[in-house]
Amino acid sequence: MDYSVCSYSFHRTFDAGEMDIFGYIDWCKEAGFTKLDPWMRHLEDGFADDAFIARVKAAGDAAGLPFGCIAVDGAHVYEKTAVARAANRQKAYRWIDIAAALGATQIRIDAGGRGESWGDIADVVIEGYNDIIAYARPHGIEVVIENHWGPTQDPNTMYKLLDAVDGLGLLFDSFNWPAGTHEQAWPQYAPYASLTHIKTFAFDEDGNEATWDIPKVIRILREAGYDGCWGIEGESPDWDEIEIVTRTLALIKRELGAV
Repeated sequence: MDYSVCSYSFHRTFDAGEMDIFGYIDWCKEAGFTKLDPWMRHLEDGFADDAFIARVKAAGDAAGLPFGCIAVDGAHVYEKTAVARAANRQKAYRWIDIAAALGATQIRIDAGGRGESWGDIADVVIEGYNDIIAYARPHGIEVVIENHWGPTQDPNTMYKLLDAVDGLGLLFDSFNWPAGTHEQAWPQYAPYASLTHIKTFAFDEDGNEATWDIPKVIRILREAGYDGCWGIEGESPDWDEIEIVTRTLALIKRELGAV
């Protein structure tokens, strides 16, 4: 079994100066994770500095942890103007180059289109993903979309994109669906999953997520044949970030029978 945690889970810890990308790598090794999933904000020093990316790659190698998915913001496919779309496309290409330099196997690129209907942006988004996938494929990198924001967050829309674009994977976030649609979305999208963000906010005294039925999510994924990395994203304004991630890993391992 492979386990990872998106470094976004530690954004408050990073912002406080208590962790950087190198500390994240070391902590993942100590905590029992097997892959690294950096949020691009924690790699931004390397956007124009290949030497920095080489140092990050060397740190991962020293820890014995390969890079999995680079979660990218700000390079989404859809923008209202061709100029803005072209600028984002160049950012996407650069992040793919960085992912390749790190030996990463996946990269998350959002669709965009906040406030837009799927019908109005579909052609642009489909063309864009086809182009980005063609750029990433020679590097052995899978492009994934997350149910993150915009019209593709809707379970009644996301499948239209996934079915239309060959080679586009799904980063299955257990939480990021519109209110009231989770019970529909979990079994509908588990068969598409290439990676997970098992998202957690708080825990009870029995080690269960206090607000969401994470064992049910894991069961649904396993029944759908999911065999990818069990990725985590802790997201709580109240809990210590390290504690919530540690508890989430323990919960996943418990449900998988790995402990």
